[in-house]
Amino acid sequence: MGLRINDIAPDFTAESTAGTIRFHDWVGDGYAIIFSHPRDFTPVCTTEFGAVAQLAPEFEKRKTKVIGVSVDSVGEHEKWKADIEAVAGAPANFPIIDDTSLTVSKAYDMLPADYYLPNEGRTPAHSATVRTVFIIGPDKKVRLTMSYPMSVGRNFAEILRALDAVQATDGVPFATPANWVPGQDVIVALSVPTDEARAKFGELDIKLPYLRFAKRPV
Repeated sequence: MGLRINDIAPDFTAESTAGTIRFHDWVGDGYAIIFSHPRDFTPVCTTEFGAVAQLAPEFEKRKTKVIGVSVDSVGEHEKWKADIEAVAGAPANFPIIDDTSLTVSKAYDMLPADYYLPNEGRTPAHSATVRTVFIIGPDKKVRLTMSYPMSVGRNFAEILRALDAVQATDGVPFATPANWVPGQDVIVALSVPTDEARAKFGELDIKLPYLRFAKRPV
């Protein structure tokens, strides 16, 4: 069975462009996002890692570390970073993991357990399923996952929005409605009685008995 929401994210030790990464230690007490790719020097992935580089201040503002995974070597990653930076106009300062062994890809269920990849002549098609996003919480639990096909570039505005929603609802009795963005009202959890919700959160906008909106406390 694959990784599920609230599973502990698998810990691992791997080489990266920032040296040896011991994942849980590296995450520390903040959030982390894993962006994975099927191969270096692929066009869609180059634009995506460029977007990550451009958004570095946004991730920092959210106290969130980002890390890339690709099934090539650190040496190849270093060469690829030059292309990423040329396209993005921003430095790709986040680590990119060497996953030539597929240890991380398999631990995070990015590949079928018995999937065969050749040691030589590997193409992006061999590892096409390695296109996923994991948001990891400070407790090292998987909070959100997204998977994409080779042909569809990721929407990083949505990834930031999802991160904001995860952080806004972490440990509090709220959920976010469709298309929610920071500053909008949140939904009060059904576990909180209406009178108690009013006492805690102020006036409610009750659309339905089970759909009650409140201002999110700052």
